[in-house]
Amino acid sequence: MKPVIGVLALQGDVREHVAALEVAGARAVTVRRPTELAALDGLVLPGGESTTIDKLLRIFELFDPLRAAIAAGLPVYGSCAGMILLADRVLGATHDQQTLGGLDVTVRRNAFGRQVDSFESSVEMTGVPGGPVPAAFIRAPWVEQAGPGVQVLARTRHRGASVPAAPGAVPAAGAGEDAGRIVAVRQGTLLATSFHPEITGDARVHELFVAIVKE
Repeated sequence: MKPVIGVLALQGDVREHVAALEVAGARAVTVRRPTELAALDGLVLPGGESTTIDKLLRIFELFDPLRAAIAAGLPVYGSCAGMILLADRVLGATHDQQTLGGLDVTVRRNAFGRQVDSFESSVEMTGVPGGPVPAAFIRAPWVEQAGPGVQVLARTRHRGASVPAAPGAVPAAGAGEDAGRIVAVRQGTLLATSFHPEITGDARVHELFVAIVKE
């Protein structure tokens, strides 16, 4: 039987995650109400704007129920803004920003720069067979520090053969202080990436999450 995995549908790239989850072998549903959490085997927190999603979670009365579900062991995958929402600590947060927590990491918001600095690259990711994973970084965070229980799955590569995401975008991260930055982590049933795999046409990260849910 296919696991039922929700995609938080308050803001962000919801449709792309739904499509990738279906390809990865899950039954994907959108989630906007607290009552919908009980039917889920797992949940995706999509990219978007982390402060906006935080505010909408509270407006839709999802913040506390979702935080409790994560603490109780609900498998969750967060991409980009979703990584920030799962982090226990955030650098560069607004004064009133809250996170759902669960991941023992310190994340830096907008670490790779502004929207114009968005880029596509590829990363070698532990647990994802078949070679490098194409990764789109859009106002992306990175993990500044990971706790002892956190498994680092991927780091940025050095500048090389990468494809700009948009006119004026930098060709890749990896040079200088961007080299070797942590961009994918796992802690138990929680998975997070700085990048957006859902918009690259490669469902292998979602397949990893579906496997975590099935465990």
